[in-house]
Amino acid sequence: MRTWKILFLMVFLYVGAKTDALAQTDTDLLKLAEANDSVTNEAVSATFKATRLINGHTVETNGAGSLLFLISHRFGTLNSGAYNFWGLDQATIRLALEYGITNRFTVGLGRSSLEKTYDGYLKYKVLQQKNTGSPVTVTAFTSVAVKTMDWADQEKNFEFAHRLTYSHQLLVARKFSERLSLQVAPTVVHRNLVETGLGETDVYAVGAGGRFKITKRTSFNAEYFYLLPGETADDFKNSLSLGVDIETGGHVFQLMLTNSQGMIEKFFIPRNTGGWSTGDIYFGFNVSRVFNLGKDRREW
Repeated sequence: MRTWKILFLMVFLYVGAKTDALAQTDTDLLKLAEANDSVTNEAVSATFKATRLINGHTVETNGAGSLLFLISHRFGTLNSGAYNFWGLDQATIRLALEYGITNRFTVGLGRSSLEKTYDGYLKYKVLQQKNTGSPVTVTAFTSVAVKTMDWADQEKNFEFAHRLTYSHQLLVARKFSERLSLQVAPTVVHRNLVETGLGETDVYAVGAGGRFKITKRTSFNAEYFYLLPGETADDFKNSLSLGVDIETGGHVFQLMLTNSQGMIEKFFIPRNTGGWSTGDIYFGFNVSRVFNLGKDRREW
């Protein structure tokens, strides 16, 4: 509970208090989206072009004083047939705000239509890849998700704590060249309540993914989360996603195909039921826009 309270306090303190100063700008996002892809400088920049690879996070954090508005959308499965227009009649959406307290430290808050879930996170870049220093970029990530949908069984004596799910990751990435970046993400998801009755309270997984630059403004992305052996892995599927990034000025559009409907860790890691072989494939997109809330702050 302490983590949840601190998270929401930080979001309202740094975002709510500055809403009247909101001013749109392209420059902050362009620092990442149009950053020099060269790795000849001391610090290696633009390992990825967005804070999300597909469903999962990347090592990237927002610039200090930048507020990112993220819209994530997943349609229904392609195998739902012509009656549902191959999934386009159905939709799951997540809206989120991500704020850079410093160039290394980001906080975020989102709301998903799936189970009416609110989530918040903290993200801190521990190491930055450098040619003469660290060979990788390392970012620590922690989040909490709160289900607000009514319980299916109203007669059971559920507590608020049963609604909470915690996720923790260590994101480790390396930019090998102007075109290729790879990332691994050891992950643990803790569920206070396993509603399905299937799986462990603590679920361990390893995420892996990468980006391959096709042109100056487009790239191909891939992402996979492997569930370590256990009851959860026996009953649920590993998440596999393929996508394309398109940079257009102050926006980064991400188009993807994925077997995961949920867009936060509590869904696409321990509770993924879709399978590529059976056509349970969701088409979706992420689109982000950055606003400037103040002058840059010193890095931590």
